[in-house]
Amino acid sequence: MDSLKYSGPKVSVITIVYNNSRFIEKTIQSVINQTYSNLDYVIIDGGSTDGTVDIIKKYDSRIRYWISEKDKGIYDAMNKGQKASVGEYIIFMNSGDLFADNSVLEQIFSSNSHRYKNEYADVYYGETYLMDETGKILGTRSALTTRKLPKNMTWKSMKHGMIVSHQSIFVKKMLAPEYNLHYKCSADIDWVIQSLKNSRKIVNTQLIISKYLVGGYSIANQKRCWQERYEIYKKYYGLFTTLWVHGLIIFNNVIFKLKGKKNY
Repeated sequence: MDSLKYSGPKVSVITIVYNNSRFIEKTIQSVINQTYSNLDYVIIDGGSTDGTVDIIKKYDSRIRYWISEKDKGIYDAMNKGQKASVGEYIIFMNSGDLFADNSVLEQIFSSNSHRYKNEYADVYYGETYLMDETGKILGTRSALTTRKLPKNMTWKSMKHGMIVSHQSIFVKKMLAPEYNLHYKCSADIDWVIQSLKNSRKIVNTQLIISKYLVGGYSIANQKRCWQERYEIYKKYYGLFTTLWVHGLIIFNNVIFKLKGKKNY
């Protein structure tokens, strides 16, 4: 399919990276090899010293904007990326993460698409593959975790956990808030809830959009993440609902472990 024949909305893909020379090149290639032509690529590096910047420089002509400087953490970097983006839609594909294939954006945003035609939604979302450091696909996120992707998603769906991967949701930039720097590992949940609350038309693409590299900060800091999530849920859903859903989440985690599942 010749993507140059079609004119869809500009999509900004934002990559956040810090000292990740092992995986950054695969992420860059996954983005620049997309068949969709109306693509804006932004990379925010936190001042890497391990050769990451040299890799970014190799692809300078394919990256509209990139910067390497110290920041206040991942969410500060994501705010920088969001501000620097110029697309109508934004998606974060951070270092180590990949698009599921080279035609993902084409399938969603091409103006000849039979699924969406010329009517564009506020949010598009889809499924995620989980993969290990070797690139091996472990399965879908819905199959391998207690966080199941809903057929129809609203902001209220998020009370069941981070049910959609950050790498598998496109949001209109005008509807996306800044990340709240008060949160150190759960600002993405707050961001998604606000984005969905601001949206009228939310579309399940029924596609596997991304491959997510398991691990990361939130996995290594689960206690703090749970505390932050409790605070966020109470803000949006109230105390009673927050207590109820946290009890349900804990119960589902226990059942998952009793079945011998890892719950990534």
